[in-house]
Amino acid sequence: MIVGLPKEIKDNEYRVGLTPAGVRALSDAGHRVVVEKNAGEGSGFENALYQRAGAAIIDSADDVWAQGDMIVKVKEPIEPEYPRMREGQVLFTYLHLAPVKELTGQLLERKVTGIAYETITDRRGGLPLLTPMSEVAGRMAIQVGAHYLEKMSGGRGILLGGVPGVPAARVVIIGGGVVGTNAAKIAVGMGAHVTIIDNNLDRLRELDDIFLSKISTLASSAYMIHDAISDADLIVGAVLVPGAAAPRLVTRSMLKDVPNGAVIVDVAVDQGGCIETTHPTTHSNPTYYVEGVLHYCVANMPGAVPRTSTFALTNATLPYALKLANQGFLAAIKSDAGLKAGVNTYAGRLTYEAVAVDQGREYTSLDQLLGGDEWIAV
Repeated sequence: MIVGLPKEIKDNEYRVGLTPAGVRALSDAGHRVVVEKNAGEGSGFENALYQRAGAAIIDSADDVWAQGDMIVKVKEPIEPEYPRMREGQVLFTYLHLAPVKELTGQLLERKVTGIAYETITDRRGGLPLLTPMSEVAGRMAIQVGAHYLEKMSGGRGILLGGVPGVPAARVVIIGGGVVGTNAAKIAVGMGAHVTIIDNNLDRLRELDDIFLSKISTLASSAYMIHDAISDADLIVGAVLVPGAAAPRLVTRSMLKDVPNGAVIVDVAVDQGGCIETTHPTTHSNPTYYVEGVLHYCVANMPGAVPRTSTFALTNATLPYALKLANQGFLAAIKSDAGLKAGVNTYAGRLTYEAVAVDQGREYTSLDQLLGGDEWIAV
């Protein structure tokens, strides 16, 4: 198989889909890897490292896409990349289709096989390719929030951990999954007063045990969320419904009671955000205010720490990329139900039900397309 590794072109996105070690593994398995010139530069990987790993360096993104049977990326394609996609090509990347109807339409129209990192599951029902970037984004959320709480950055002028005799900042984390847990680790470590809100009581018990009562936990309801954020300094949106749009748990009217200069970091922005006033921003223009509350809603937060993120991502994605390359798409998904769950589009059909529901499109199961249990992988 020819595997294409293009340079990411989203605003200030410095990650790359594979490390040189990942390219070496694919090359050693007998596959040809074509890498766009300087694709790894932002993560500290020079062209020579990819060449040493067995890749061919290609000057043009168009040529990388044209040659690649499978394109390995980090972020979803954006408008300049749409014409480069072609029928039957496997696109292996984060897609986050639920809030992006235009991209979904392009994948369907061009009959691209879109495999989304964020909907691949493991045997326990976890999301192994979403987890590493959720860990990064959760930890970054507190780092970013602490920065924007500084007065010169537009915030209330509060030190996250306080000092003796002065209260620490109040951090409210909505969602107790991977993002929320990692955010809490950093916030607790910095000395903040932390409250985690979740709708799963068992998860709240686990978090109470993990943090040894250094945090407060609340069962999620509109009332409790409103009450908690009303005196918060930093609010972290960390809600996930796999593959679907995030529920809007904080309404604009609630923000009227949040202190001026408080900060919201909505990590759920990739799936539309869990704050009603969320809209995607970029690293170049990351913040805006609504009701006097500073919003940071950058849709590719881990792109700010690309070297860490690229290593973490390739660690998780490479086994699946190898399986797809070694076995081919059909055999790979037949042998791995978790990988099959990652297929969002195939042969011009939308094959992920949550996206179809959110966008009001027709859903077609892969089994239906491929003849159920009787289809033959080739």
